[in-house]
Amino acid sequence: MKKTISIIVPCYNEEEVLTIYYKEMSGVMDSMTEYDFELLLINDGSKDHTLQIMRELGEQDKRVKYISFSRNFGKEAAMYAGFCNAVGDYVAVMDADLQDPPAILPEMAVSLESGEYDSVATRRVTRRGEPPIRSFFARMFYRLINKISDVDIVDGARDYRLMKREMVDAIVAFSEYNRFSKGIFGWIGFRTRWLPYENTERAAGETKWSFWKLFKYSIDGIINFSQMPLAIASWLGVTATGISFVMILFIVIRKILYGDPVSGWPSMVCITVFFGGLILFCLGIMGQYLSKMYLEVKHRPHYIVGETNKEDTKLIS
Repeated sequence: MKKTISIIVPCYNEEEVLTIYYKEMSGVMDSMTEYDFELLLINDGSKDHTLQIMRELGEQDKRVKYISFSRNFGKEAAMYAGFCNAVGDYVAVMDADLQDPPAILPEMAVSLESGEYDSVATRRVTRRGEPPIRSFFARMFYRLINKISDVDIVDGARDYRLMKREMVDAIVAFSEYNRFSKGIFGWIGFRTRWLPYENTERAAGETKWSFWKLFKYSIDGIINFSQMPLAIASWLGVTATGISFVMILFIVIRKILYGDPVSGWPSMVCITVFFGGLILFCLGIMGQYLSKMYLEVKHRPHYIVGETNKEDTKLIS
């Protein structure tokens, strides 16, 4: 009996590239005759004609299934919806922009069939084509999160990976609302082979990840998988208290020895502003953690399905 591979493809405003992606992916699926395929397209509330293209692809190819959200819930929610609804023995996550080359999928499947690995993940060995400032901050993020958290996230790691069903079930068990999949992949473990490849530019269209969105995503990753920011806030508080105590002793001793009155309101204003900013900074760190807890305890669904051609789809999860 043939094994089934499910390919999860999160899509947001991908009308320019989706047909191109399908043609290349279709060729790969046709060549891998030893497997059955489910191409699971997740429409994350696109505002262009992405959904219409999905409908057309679903009508002409029974392997193509689509799930369309009621609004934009984000890529993490789209991947989670794919994991919850994929039926394959092996499950892959892949972007539609062809920066995740479908051509290496056969090699990934061979690695899983060997029994030596539970997943095959990809990493970019170059960032050719990216703005230098973006590449610099990306490298700094990977270095930082690996130092301050318990998860192992490989520099250049992509979401593109092929996993066995056991690993997918473990990911689905992570029902947390604030998701950072790269961290989850690293936290759950399993035997992973890393497959390096050269960076390629988008086949068409524009990236939906601005520098600001990537920055916020990186902050989410740090907060979700590290308590170090809270420790930093605590140590800043201890340090500030120590500095304040030393300053008080200095003023008192100077007054006793020299009778020098305390003067200079500008310096006092600077000190007050400095410590006020320090307090607000620490409160901001704690506020980030509290906001994540607030969203978790609400137990809101990760996504809501507005339309699908896939039977037995979890419409809300």
